[in-house]
Amino acid sequence: MAWLSRGVTIVGLVLLTHACYSAQEHAALSSTMAKHALSQQSSHTSLPIDISIETIFATLVTCLGLVLSARPLRPIQWNVWAGKLEREGEKGFLDGSGSVDKDYRGSPFANLETRPGFVDIRAQRKQFINWSKTAGN
Repeated sequence: MAWLSRGVTIVGLVLLTHACYSAQEHAALSSTMAKHALSQQSSHTSLPIDISIETIFATLVTCLGLVLSARPLRPIQWNVWAGKLEREGEKGFLDGSGSVDKDYRGSPFANLETRPGFVDIRAQRKQFINWSKTAGN
């Protein structure tokens, strides 16, 4: 599928380049014709419709190729994404070549599971008092 999206994008960019070149040539020819015209007609001429249509079509084809090459979107909600990660692990984040996606960081809950518990100040105070009593003797 990657070659298809790249091909569509390249075709769209070639068409867009041709449309830009055609518009530049039309502008150059219009200004040259206006300089050499014997009668003083309006020198402003609009862009031909075929160049406008080609430009719009090329832009749409290029956008289609870019959309086809985009990776699938991840869920917006954290709990949905983390649930998928917990259920599927690394298998859920394999790219087209079979290797793990570079954005894969492991379980988002691993940090919560390995953090230390809350500090019990009262227990630490009692330990300090007992230590100071035994160290003072």
